[in-house]
Amino acid sequence: MINIIFPDGSVRTYNEGVTGYDIAMSISPRLASEVLAVSIKSADDESVGEGRTFDLLRPINEDSRIRLLKWEDDEAKKVFWHSSSHLMAEALESLYPGVKFGIGPAVENGFYYDVDLNGNQISEADLPKIEKKIIELARTKENFQRIDVSKAEAMQYFTDKGDQYKCELISELEDGTITYYKNGAFTDLCRGPHLMSTELIKAVKLTAIAGAYWRGDMKRQQLTRIYGITFPKKSLLDEYLVLMEEAKKRDHRKIGKEMELFTFSQRVGLGLPLWLPRGAVMRNILENFLRQKQAELGYLPVVTPHIGAKDLYVTSGHYAKYGKDSFQPIQTPQEGEEYMLKPMNCPHHCEIFRSSPHSYRDLPLRYAEFGTVYRYEQSGELHGLTRVRGFTQDDAHLFCRQDQLQEEFEKVIDLILYVFKTLKMTDYMAQVSLRDPKNKDKYIGSDENWEKAERAIIDAAEKKGLKTVVELGEAAFYGPKLDFMVKDAIGRKWQLGTIQVDYNLPERFQLEYTDADGSKKRPVMIHRAPFGSIERFTAVVLEHTAGHLPLWLSPDQVKVLPVSEKYAEYAEKVCSLLKNSEIRASVDSRNETLGKRIREVALLRVPILVIVGEKEVAESTVSVRQGGVDKGAMTIDAFKDFFKAAVAEELSK
Repeated sequence: MINIIFPDGSVRTYNEGVTGYDIAMSISPRLASEVLAVSIKSADDESVGEGRTFDLLRPINEDSRIRLLKWEDDEAKKVFWHSSSHLMAEALESLYPGVKFGIGPAVENGFYYDVDLNGNQISEADLPKIEKKIIELARTKENFQRIDVSKAEAMQYFTDKGDQYKCELISELEDGTITYYKNGAFTDLCRGPHLMSTELIKAVKLTAIAGAYWRGDMKRQQLTRIYGITFPKKSLLDEYLVLMEEAKKRDHRKIGKEMELFTFSQRVGLGLPLWLPRGAVMRNILENFLRQKQAELGYLPVVTPHIGAKDLYVTSGHYAKYGKDSFQPIQTPQEGEEYMLKPMNCPHHCEIFRSSPHSYRDLPLRYAEFGTVYRYEQSGELHGLTRVRGFTQDDAHLFCRQDQLQEEFEKVIDLILYVFKTLKMTDYMAQVSLRDPKNKDKYIGSDENWEKAERAIIDAAEKKGLKTVVELGEAAFYGPKLDFMVKDAIGRKWQLGTIQVDYNLPERFQLEYTDADGSKKRPVMIHRAPFGSIERFTAVVLEHTAGHLPLWLSPDQVKVLPVSEKYAEYAEKVCSLLKNSEIRASVDSRNETLGKRIREVALLRVPILVIVGEKEVAESTVSVRQGGVDKGAMTIDAFKDFFKAAVAEELSK
């Protein structure tokens, strides 16, 4: 007999070899019908974080902690969508004989499969036919069968099938670790886990077709990537499609163009945004908002160059980790001299700390910089402002003593929550991103330092009462982190602010301070970026608000519209008085109808319109509209008071 420990701490005893499905049935048949997979870890593993996700029919042979996963759980969705990618592959193989398959993982919203069509052609017009075939196969209630195979058997099977992509993957696997999954007529190389049956897949939408190089290598074969999403109920698909239509309206690329905030140029280069005047104003407002708060909290501004010697990033470990995927070193006329576009600000800040001696009394030191960094992204991965090759981080690095770490980390949490509150981002979760304990080679630093850093993050999150989820394997290569996942107005999740604890870079850069007893000690380093990056944060704010920015953040707060050119001089006078009161105002006195000018200003999402005509000139007043609502006539001084009260109300809520 074995003991099974549930999330609430209760324990039940079962026969050895019991499955997740058996356990669910022992509780209730209804629960068993809703469970999609099971998370399992050793009974003596009391660490935070999920266990490994398994099929419901995998036997459990030892005392274990389990969690039964339903559709509402992210891990269950991953299993559901991974199984759906196999079902789509079966449909493709049926409709297009001879196709070959690369990889088909679950992603945040759905799944994809990279396919070599082997001479076949698939366009958007073919997607409904493929969707129909997927549902047809799902209704046959195919079981997903897990099969252990030897390396030789696996290689022979896919060689006979003519699938060189699977053969390449098999060649890199160890014998004894290889499994197939079979559903219906389709067999795939896969470690799982999967659903019990295809019958759970009730609704499907194939969402896009794109090109993708095999294994992300532009020198390899280009495959066809087919994206899709599935649901256990058609009503969930209907809700998703409505959400996607709303998302199209909120696309920051569309809104950014309408609001004249930013643009891109092929001549300048892919993934390198150009900020237009109105966008630059918005960007400056965001930066100044954070600068002011940082000054109150004792941050010190620093500025570092856009490039650095290659050796700097060799020392930090960034070159070994990311060098081959970065912009390549810049050769100078001096033989052997190499520079790189700055991929990170932290090595530069380490050198600033190192530039002068420090006492324990000097700490903490908080260096802050809006530092532009450059990272090479594949062209197919670029997306508006959310995935770019050059972006500005609201970066800061705090150097503190071990006894200051907890307090400093908590203060950074407070700063991030202040930013979210001000921008009305109230639905968020903190992701505790830890290293993968089974793959420590991916990370630098000692076990002792990692354990201290991870404990500091977990304790701070608990003390602040944050709603958290733990993700193993999501840490930075030099330290664990706390990532803030924010839901926008239509429920989509975005990763924004991040905080990281780092014992490793101080070691690599030989950073030290003199302690009270005269001994030399290493500081602890905290990396933090409340926005994440200005570019990504701007994109999220635009989509969250649909471009209707809060008054304090709008690049144009007031647009003054004379009814006709005859009143343009008065409009300019009003605008000048507003500007003198630090209100961002401008005049549109073009020789167009008032209605047309109002419609065009609406596209710019200017929050307040001030309209002036004969009556306003005669009475020295303005007519005010805010958000399409008529606020009536006001004197200019009364309008200034109205405006200031509106901004104060926004910032106080």
